[in-house]
Amino acid sequence: MKDTDVYLGRTPRLGRLVLRNAGKVRDIYEVDPEHLLFVTSDRVSAFDVILPQGIPHKGRVLTRIAAHWFARTQDVIPNHLVSTNPEDVPGLTAKEHELLRGRIMLVQRAQPTTVEWVVRGYLAGSGWKEYQKTGTVCGIALPQGLGFCQKLPRPILTPTTKEDTHDLPLTPAEARARVGAPLFDPAERAALALFARGTQELEKLGILLADTKFEFGLRAGKLLLIDEALTPDSSRFWPAQGYKVGDNPPSYDKQVLRDYLETLDWNKQAPGPDLPPAIVHKVSERYLEICAKITGRAEVLA
Repeated sequence: MKDTDVYLGRTPRLGRLVLRNAGKVRDIYEVDPEHLLFVTSDRVSAFDVILPQGIPHKGRVLTRIAAHWFARTQDVIPNHLVSTNPEDVPGLTAKEHELLRGRIMLVQRAQPTTVEWVVRGYLAGSGWKEYQKTGTVCGIALPQGLGFCQKLPRPILTPTTKEDTHDLPLTPAEARARVGAPLFDPAERAALALFARGTQELEKLGILLADTKFEFGLRAGKLLLIDEALTPDSSRFWPAQGYKVGDNPPSYDKQVLRDYLETLDWNKQAPGPDLPPAIVHKVSERYLEICAKITGRAEVLA
């Protein structure tokens, strides 16, 4: 197995571990009846299509940032993370330890909910499009006269379904009916509390949290924060400096990539187009920049 197997996005065979799922970015392996192994690759997707080139360091950036937030939100809600140390995963070789260092999470098994818990603090993206038509976002009525990228009076939960292709928006009432009130109510509280914590910490760093999505799971009847949290793949981060209502701020994520792809004659169907080295480098720099800002550490290998 070569480092490029993970770098370019191929799903590697890992010892005797059984591959359970190969996602757009993460591969999930069965470790034992109580644990799973998440391996975060450098694959990158746009418009739900995995692109031919990976983004250097992306997997390690996402792992570092997720672990950062898992450690800082345990008082809000417990999470599934056990370790990011490859030596703690049984059945891996020394060579695999080095290959996977910085890009794995050993986690407790949990049953994911059937909803993605999206929280918005600003009026952007699909929320802005809906608001222009109906004055609502996911059926939630908002004050008239709000501008593009304007801060909302308060953060709102705008859940979605979880689909293999495009997630579908749900009203909070539809999400409650989908998962049941005993699960929805604590998950809603946790999602809003996590958003508030993220907003508070990021503002100290000169970063605005426009919106983000969380995933929760149940383990022995207990609600856990799972998957990732407040990463550039699950969130829209804006620099506070220069922010202005009506302008689209530059995002600390793969928006550079989306903007480039929008200039191409591409139908947004697989296979995706090859990416120029300059674009790949620029996106990688953006991920490394936000990682350094959030975690205070520029290197991502440990």
